[in-house]
Amino acid sequence: MSGAWPIERAFVDDALIRSALEPAAALAEEADATERAADSAATGLRALVQLFGARGLLRLTVPRAHGGVHERVSSAALCLVRERLGHVSPLADLAFAMQGLGSYPVTLAGSDAARAQWLPEVAAGHAVAAFALTEPEAGSDLGGLATRAVRDGDDYVLSGHKTLISNAGVADVYTVFAVTDPAAAKRKLSAFVVPATARGLETRPQRVLGGHPIGEVLFDGVRVPASARLGDEGAGLSVALATLHRFRPTVGAAALGFAQRALDETLAHVRTRKQFGAPLAELAVVQSIVADMACDVEIARLLVYRAAHSADHASDASGAESRAARSEVARTGSMAKLFATEAAQRVVDRAVQLHGGRGVLSDGIVARLYEEVRSLRIYEGANEVQKLLIAREVLGA
Repeated sequence: MSGAWPIERAFVDDALIRSALEPAAALAEEADATERAADSAATGLRALVQLFGARGLLRLTVPRAHGGVHERVSSAALCLVRERLGHVSPLADLAFAMQGLGSYPVTLAGSDAARAQWLPEVAAGHAVAAFALTEPEAGSDLGGLATRAVRDGDDYVLSGHKTLISNAGVADVYTVFAVTDPAAAKRKLSAFVVPATARGLETRPQRVLGGHPIGEVLFDGVRVPASARLGDEGAGLSVALATLHRFRPTVGAAALGFAQRALDETLAHVRTRKQFGAPLAELAVVQSIVADMACDVEIARLLVYRAAHSADHASDASGAESRAARSEVARTGSMAKLFATEAAQRVVDRAVQLHGGRGVLSDGIVARLYEEVRSLRIYEGANEVQKLLIAREVLGA
């Protein structure tokens, strides 16, 4: 892969990543070969999670106290891995990313017992994780969440409906956000860790671009012990936002991997494809398009790793974060997610155009990337919402 980031060895053992890339590519290709049906994608995803666990890659998603590589989860390390995996396969990237996103609320706010129960299993690839936040009437507007968690003695009873949840139906454990105090303004949400085997929990698959395992999660009187709550009652919003702030730069990193792959495929194509007696690469118009693609990739890379650095250095030795540091993490993370995903969309679109008819063959690499890249501009906060978040931090609102 061209354009490798020079700080990589400072955060991740390159051999650790490379040991997983080739088998991950083979597993993802096998899932694609079966027309990306929901069941084959789910099987492929679980196999990828198990592979990453066996190779030690998932140790980057949890802290050292529970089997991780670093004392605290490193955004830079997560970005480096997501960029490399995104370059290989969007499904491989998803398998890795969701282990981090689904388990980070447990890392952040779980009890000692919850951390001991779930984090080593996530790191080993034995438990597949999911992050259950979005609802039919609430996406970026977390104030619109309607799933309820009602206290009943030593338990909570969950009722509600989540949608567009990655790993739904595959996951062994869900981080779930629900309303515990409807009358509250900012502290009405709480977070819970819920096993997939809980009675009353049901999943239904949904079909999306790319065919990834995604679906609805329904809670019909799901009872969990109070110890399953992550943090204090009413702390769910802060847990959700801290998790999203930590992982937004990594969405940009995945987009960067897609874009780099599209650029690499394009360079190989225009150097060998001849039209009018010469390679496409000798045409001035093609050179101009390639230059734009290369600039988009490099600018995105700089923004992504700048945001990852901010996230990793926001807190002091005691773990405390200043208001200014939190603002910088929010601003740079949203910028990285916004620019990198928009840039990846442009790069992949240009790659399809320069491949000509070959670019729209459904079994071709750039066509797959074209289908996969679109969702990155929506999930973990639609890009239009990212602009609002950036403006709020820049204006100091």
